[in-house]
Amino acid sequence: MIVLVFKYLIPKGFRGFTFFPFVFLSDKKDKAHTVLLNHERIHIRQQLELLIVLFFIWYGIEFLVRLVRYKNRRVAYYNISFEREAYANEKDLDYLKRRSFWNFLKYL
Repeated sequence: MIVLVFKYLIPKGFRGFTFFPFVFLSDKKDKAHTVLLNHERIHIRQQLELLIVLFFIWYGIEFLVRLVRYKNRRVAYYNISFEREAYANEKDLDYLKRRSFWNFLKYL
């Protein structure tokens, strides 16, 4: 995982974005934020499991489905299975050690 600070790449209201193997943060202080970095590590694992390109295709399709359902971009974002898994487990710093393959499917 390569952590870079580039605030102009991050959408307003968010603190980070992961595109394997990079994690882009909006603020250099977040380089020490263990929970945020763990959240992004979970996304790195998800991306690897889906060979990166499939992750972003799935992510985009799921976002659109959730957007149609909830009619709210933020609510749609928080209900994407990848985000649900990452937010649910971001405080557990040992989560990735015991996480099973394709565990995000539990959050569909």
